[in-house]
Amino acid sequence: MSTNKTPASPSDQVPPPHPARLTAVLDAPLSRWLWLVKWLLALPHYVVLFFLWVALTVTSVVAFFAILFTGRYPRPLFDFNTGVLRWTWRVAYYAYGALGTDRYPPFTLADVPDYPARWQLEYPEELSRGLVLVKWWLLAIPQYLVVAFLVGGVRAGWYGGGLIGLLTLFAGVSLAAKSVYPRGLFDLVIGLNRWVLRVAAYAALLTDVYPPFRLDQGPDEPVSAP
Repeated sequence: MSTNKTPASPSDQVPPPHPARLTAVLDAPLSRWLWLVKWLLALPHYVVLFFLWVALTVTSVVAFFAILFTGRYPRPLFDFNTGVLRWTWRVAYYAYGALGTDRYPPFTLADVPDYPARWQLEYPEELSRGLVLVKWWLLAIPQYLVVAFLVGGVRAGWYGGGLIGLLTLFAGVSLAAKSVYPRGLFDLVIGLNRWVLRVAAYAALLTDVYPPFRLDQGPDEPVSAP
């Protein structure tokens, strides 16, 4: 009996999992008009996030030297920086990075399991001491160009610029006209945000896994093959 197996075609191959995991649940129903004033409602978050990103810049510099000399990212700094990215994602999801929920984001760095937008990152036990010298500026340049197109520039928060902002505007118009968030549009917006967060994690030295040039659309991360 032949035991030869037919090799999987490229379309059947499942991409390897990324250590950063972004998930989202599209709330329904969504308000037809609330999205018009979310810029005002989210203003307290924007103020807090400004200072959090200033702190993240400082802690990333400290983490840079820690990785350079020890090959490890100090766990308290890792938890803080991942928390800042998580908080930013929740605000973006509520406001003009996705408009995927009308539930107001919590003021916390911690993961909130029942919130419709979540972001998690596996803690790396060891990081490359040599790679830390070049990954955040030289190696990440192609990714920065992509992110600049997606969010309208390489910046700390993405609240309504670039391609993501334009697509979110289309979603808002659809909500106002039909009370419907087109599912295909939602999947695309989430995939683009997933790309941005992967680059942010790499640039913040939180992982050595290079962000793939691959658009993983939909509310869940791709599942690796058994």
